[in-house]
Amino acid sequence: MRKYILYTFILASTLMQSTFAQSANNSSEYLLLNMPLQIEITDAVDNMYNFNFRKAEVDFNWLKYRYPEHPLPYFLYGISTWWQMLPNLEAETPLGDEFLAYMDTAIVKAKVLLEADENNVEAAFFLAGSYGFKGRYHSEKRNWGRAASAGKWALRYLEKTKGNEGFSPEILFGDALFNYYSIWIRENYPMLKPILLFFPKGEKQLGIEQMEQVSKNAFYTRIEAIYFLMRIKAFEEKKTYDALRLGEQVFTKYPNNAYFHRFYAQMLYTTGQYQKAELVAKDILKRIDAGQLGYEAVSGRYASFYLGHIHKKRSDHSMAQDYFQQVIDFSESTSSEDSGYYLTSQLYLAEYDDESQNYERALERISIIRSNTKRREQINKKARALRKEIRRKT
Repeated sequence: MRKYILYTFILASTLMQSTFAQSANNSSEYLLLNMPLQIEITDAVDNMYNFNFRKAEVDFNWLKYRYPEHPLPYFLYGISTWWQMLPNLEAETPLGDEFLAYMDTAIVKAKVLLEADENNVEAAFFLAGSYGFKGRYHSEKRNWGRAASAGKWALRYLEKTKGNEGFSPEILFGDALFNYYSIWIRENYPMLKPILLFFPKGEKQLGIEQMEQVSKNAFYTRIEAIYFLMRIKAFEEKKTYDALRLGEQVFTKYPNNAYFHRFYAQMLYTTGQYQKAELVAKDILKRIDAGQLGYEAVSGRYASFYLGHIHKKRSDHSMAQDYFQQVIDFSESTSSEDSGYYLTSQLYLAEYDDESQNYERALERISIIRSNTKRREQINKKARALRKEIRRKT
């Protein structure tokens, strides 16, 4: 009996190896199910998320050479370009056009596969994913019409993948995003409700549960799922310690990822772990000074503010002022004068100017705050109260 089982196992293994060898030359194979391929490109995917983009793209080139008619390599190129932009998505850069071109190519390749086989779940996955990423890009750029158009196409292909979660854990990622964000957008962007009438409603909690499954079981979309879970836990559900745990997890794995570095510092600061936050924030500034890839003014704005506030709480006011001024310098270099860290830094420095009787400079800062905020906003009210106080003295 044992010999029979062993023989069966050996035969099955031989047949699997033969199948993988044949499918390596077959551009229409289901690459999402190709475990040997996942093992081969694990380093490439890790390099991408660790901001070693050149190393990652060498392997993506190999993948494109091996599977020239499959959408996967172009989809990965697109994600790689996306992460190069992510530390400062507001910046206008040629990478935006490059990103869209990669996703469009993935769409073209996937449509060919779907035309050959209308039941090709993998092709539908890449179509939904590519259109979804395009929608994500356009929404970041506030191109709502283009975002909605891409979203409609993504939804169309999501319908083709529904009920096929057993095919691959990757399939669940699109459903998770739709279930959560179809409700979130309605709640946070009421002006988009006329457009959203054409979209079915999802279920936020189900979306979170699905994302958690993807974050544990998927290969290509696992880190993307963790990215969304971090943001949802931190900024929507206010489960900051859960967000911190996730942030620490991905930053530990990808210590050169500027976005994860910044997010980890933010969660440490938000949870009051100031000693750790100070070390992490100083490391961010050091990397900016060294010109490390991905470390730029937005991360500098965050890190400088945390350090300024930490020193302010310690009554180390000279250092605090230096860091708050850095926040202002970083913010102005990216035209981010409406950011909360910039405005709060201006208010703190105005208070320091008031204490040192530099009233003219304090009033200049108050004017900047008022011109970048609405009257009902709390920081605007504080600025006006400080202005009254200064006028009494002068």
